[in-house]
Amino acid sequence: MVDRLTGKFLTLEGSEGAGKSSNLDIVVTTLRDCGVDVATTREPGGTETAESIRELLLAVRDEPLDDLAELLLMFAARAQHLTTKIRPMLRAGTWVVCDRFTDATYAYQGGGRGIDAASIALLEQLVHGDLQPDLTLYLDVPVEVAFQRIGDRDLDRIEREERAFFERVRANYLERAGREERIEIIDASASLEAVAAAVEQTIRRFVAAHP
Repeated sequence: MVDRLTGKFLTLEGSEGAGKSSNLDIVVTTLRDCGVDVATTREPGGTETAESIRELLLAVRDEPLDDLAELLLMFAARAQHLTTKIRPMLRAGTWVVCDRFTDATYAYQGGGRGIDAASIALLEQLVHGDLQPDLTLYLDVPVEVAFQRIGDRDLDRIEREERAFFERVRANYLERAGREERIEIIDASASLEAVAAAVEQTIRRFVAAHP
C-alpha cells in the first residue's frame, strides 16, 4: 500500500551554536506568510515517548552510554516519532518542519562516533524507508565559533564532547550536503540578518517550486 504523504517534510540541521531555534522560527513564519499549513517538531523527541528517550540520550550520568546503544535509541525515538506524529501530519497535508532528522544521525553517530554508514543506512531503511526530507537547511558554522556561542550554556551529555568530535560532525554534514541535492547550506557564521535573509529566500524559493 502506498503511503500518500501530501504535505512537505522540511528539516533543519546544524551543530550546537548554529542558531537552529531562531531560524526554525523564521522558516515557520515564512511558510505561514506563504499560506502554508505548518507544524514543528524536533528530534530526538517530538512525542511523549520519544521525549522520554531523548532524556535518556542527553542526560549526564556516571555510566557511559555505549555508542551502539546511542544509535539504537536515536532510531527508536525516530520510529515512534514518525508513526505517531510526522507521518499522520504529512498524510493530512500539513507541512512538517523538524529540528534535526536522520542527517544528524549520520553526522553525530556516524561522523562523530565513527559508526559505519552501512549500519546507519540499514536502520534508516527499516525505520523510514523511502521517506526523506523534501528540503534540508544545514546551518553551517565553524566549530570554534560554535563553542564560543554555547560557552555559557548548561551542556548536555553530547554537547560535552571534545572539539575533535564536532569537527568530525561538521565534516560529515558538509560531505552529505555535497552529495544530497535536497540539502541547502546556510552560512550560519554570518550576521543574524544575513542568515535570516538566506533562510527566508531559500524557503520562498522552495514554496514557489511546490505550489
